[in-house]
Amino acid sequence: MKKVLIYILAFAFSLNVFARNIQAQSFDLMQYGVRIEPDRRLIVVLASLEAAGIETPLTAQGAEFRQKLQKDLQGLDNQLSEKLKFFIKQYKARHSDMTDAQIIAPFISMAYALTPVPDLADPSRSSDLPANLLEALDYAPLVREFYRRSALNTKLDEYVKDYQAAGDAMRPSTRQMVSQLLDYLHTKPQLTYAEKIKVEAKDPKNKKKTLQKTEIRERTRRFFIVPELLASKGTINFVNTGDDYFAIVPPATDLGASEVRRAYLQFVLDPLIFDNAKDISTFRDGIKALLDERRKTNPNISPDVFLAVSRSLVAAADAKQAEFEKTRLATSQARQKIDLMKTVDEKKAVSAELDRLRTSFADETALQLSEAYERGAVLAFYFAKQLKGLEDSGFDIASSMRDIILSLDTTKETNRLTEFADARNRALKAREDRKNNTTTQVSIIDNPVTVKLLEVDKIINTKNYTTAETQLKKLLEEYPTESARIYYALGRLSSLSAEGFPKEDLDKRNQRLLEAKVAYTNVIRSATANTDPALLSLSYVALGRIYEFYDDNDYALKIYEAAIKIGEVTGGAFNEAKAAKERLSKK
Repeated sequence: MKKVLIYILAFAFSLNVFARNIQAQSFDLMQYGVRIEPDRRLIVVLASLEAAGIETPLTAQGAEFRQKLQKDLQGLDNQLSEKLKFFIKQYKARHSDMTDAQIIAPFISMAYALTPVPDLADPSRSSDLPANLLEALDYAPLVREFYRRSALNTKLDEYVKDYQAAGDAMRPSTRQMVSQLLDYLHTKPQLTYAEKIKVEAKDPKNKKKTLQKTEIRERTRRFFIVPELLASKGTINFVNTGDDYFAIVPPATDLGASEVRRAYLQFVLDPLIFDNAKDISTFRDGIKALLDERRKTNPNISPDVFLAVSRSLVAAADAKQAEFEKTRLATSQARQKIDLMKTVDEKKAVSAELDRLRTSFADETALQLSEAYERGAVLAFYFAKQLKGLEDSGFDIASSMRDIILSLDTTKETNRLTEFADARNRALKAREDRKNNTTTQVSIIDNPVTVKLLEVDKIINTKNYTTAETQLKKLLEEYPTESARIYYALGRLSSLSAEGFPKEDLDKRNQRLLEAKVAYTNVIRSATANTDPALLSLSYVALGRIYEFYDDNDYALKIYEAAIKIGEVTGGAFNEAKAAKERLSKK
């Protein structure tokens, strides 16, 4: 049997509770704070800008919608059209250094300051708004007039359907982005926030007297991905209004490879910064000194200490998660290559290539962190190092955040750019080489079982277990020498299926767990001397968890010991087995 480990599949069956739950469910994005829906205010505002003569480059779908919009606006009153164009002409004259895409940004923020359609009223308090938003807010009366007097008020529902279709196409990449980021951080976003509010109330004993009391009010936090057909191609805008975060995205955007990643990380990590604000304050002077040093070369950097901490944590999580994914995939590919090599020297060459790739990934991370550091994320390197520790331990970042903050030594962050200068230079050279080299090298081995298992994995993630199971059983017949890998996939499928049953369906859940146990046992039984030890390690731990679930801790302990005997193999579950053994030994 070939000793090829489908590491992507194995990793998908993550051994921490969060990862298992996030994939076992049908993956309702709202459970993770995410909503994909168009915003009528924004549609109206951007349509009015189109009528005012702003035409940014759009995606193919956006260009098609623009033609429809222009046709519908042909009957627009000439006087109103001239007023719209005059306002934008004057605005452009005051901001002659800005492109149309840049000019649109404050008007997008303005849209979210207005009340919902049809009123589109100004905010009750506008004095606190930033200057650029106040300037754009002068356009609001024209937006209201445009909505009342154009075809938009009769066509808006039809437009919303087009926008929603664009949003639905973003769901697969959104699910992937959310699952990867949260799986990496081993956490779930905080979706509610309890706030203490001081209120006045009449004294029941003395009606003329008022009393102050404190009420606890729960606020809901939400992350909106807003499909916008008129958004400039390749441009993503972000708006944060209190507890709501908005990412305005052009159609056909791959969320996992876009700046929306950072926006969602911001949504997830902001509460952790707020909850640890008191501890962060103790490092205020040290962080301020780092910022002051950066501001000598870039005075536009904000002196806000908490903003620096937030940006640093987001930049570190973004860079390290990307490195983690690339390293994981490269390791999987290297194993497939090694399996095809016949001599020791050939296998060593593949291992050396893997080491080179890992170094290049680390260099790229160093470059990203250096760039973030220069923009004011002065703790980016520190948080990146701490996240590496979480990768190994599997701890929830939320429960670890206070320890991470208290372990900070700001004096060690002063020379980070010098410390990583060599890695940064190598990454810059590699970037330049990639620009000059248009040839794409495909490094993954086109193993038919690997390809088919990855296809089945996608079906499993959509919770279509019946189809996935049928295909896996067919693979068992076609590729009997690959049975260990296929049995592992069947075990994962049955485990995920079991977790999807409610408590009242106890018999069905038990049946699926029994099937998972049989499948994982078959991995071990069908193993040969060439079977990847990491696959065996993962299967032992998966079996142990099933026995633990049924409180058969003595047998589970023996299984974990078997996993530990395999050793700390790459891609295996040695640390999980060791932790489980220690946990059960204390009972």
